[in-house]
Amino acid sequence: MSLFIDEAIIYVEGGKGGNGCISFRREKYVPKGGPDGGCGGDGGNVIIQGDRNLHTLIDFKYKRHYKAGRGQHGKGKNQTGRRGKDIIIRVPLGTLVFDNETNILIADITKHEQQVIVAKGGKGGRGNLAFVSPTNQAPIMAEEGQEGEKRTIRLELKLLADVGIVGFPNAGKSTLISVISAAKPKIASYPFTTLKPNLGIVKFSDFKSLVFADIPGIIENAHKGSGLGLRFLKHIERTKFLVFLIDLDPYINRDPIDEFFILKKELKNFKPELAEKPFIVAGNKIDLPDSIEKKQKLINFSKLNGFDCVCISSKTTENIDKFLKIIERKFPW
Repeated sequence: MSLFIDEAIIYVEGGKGGNGCISFRREKYVPKGGPDGGCGGDGGNVIIQGDRNLHTLIDFKYKRHYKAGRGQHGKGKNQTGRRGKDIIIRVPLGTLVFDNETNILIADITKHEQQVIVAKGGKGGRGNLAFVSPTNQAPIMAEEGQEGEKRTIRLELKLLADVGIVGFPNAGKSTLISVISAAKPKIASYPFTTLKPNLGIVKFSDFKSLVFADIPGIIENAHKGSGLGLRFLKHIERTKFLVFLIDLDPYINRDPIDEFFILKKELKNFKPELAEKPFIVAGNKIDLPDSIEKKQKLINFSKLNGFDCVCISSKTTENIDKFLKIIERKFPW
């Protein structure tokens, strides 16, 4: 079973620079042998790199310390030590990189193979050749390599999706995304089946496609931590468009209009700008007997308030094509 981890704290350390060398050439007619000590190599850097094939920070659950290679020491004959090996840490696209001590944002990783140095390697020390001067023709001094940069990094993953599907637990978000894309999320008839966001790519006409994310169930007071709470609300932040999926199950004692307002309120209380994103409302489970009353109530409400609404069945795929056509028309491409 794959785990979805969207926060991690790691310790990174750049490699130490190599020491400079004290050395003298042994040649005839060269005063005191002639200094020829080379400089030490610089230490390697710790680099964070975006990888579009990753979707979780789970690797950092098991490994938290990362140290780059140290530079080699300088040698005689003015040979500079080899530079330390960089270490590359791959993270999913959508990862925010913070300095954990200052809370300063270092980078927002949004592109494949985008790189940022989070811990620089130490500079290599100078060999005695670098200290030759008119008054000191045969220096017997060299520098030690500098320590690499050390810091604690906090990684926060916010999924990069175009369309976010939000709704109460068991509203059918996972079933919907499995129908419109090739995603295969876990589906069952009890609340909080989905414990991680699921991503699916939906192809439209004219070679256009959108990434959909089903956001695990939001309930009242989710912005205060209720249910799955704040853990998944943040994944809505990067979406450009929202689908409010309303449960039309006649056996659930919840009014569809109240459900819509609760979802809207939770987004607004978490971050006001989330409630301002373009959206459509989709009523789900019209395949169930006696769902017609809730369906009609939702349609009338949408007409009265001037927003798009489509009632669907993720189970039977009824009106799914209509649902996707509305999104294609309304999405801010």
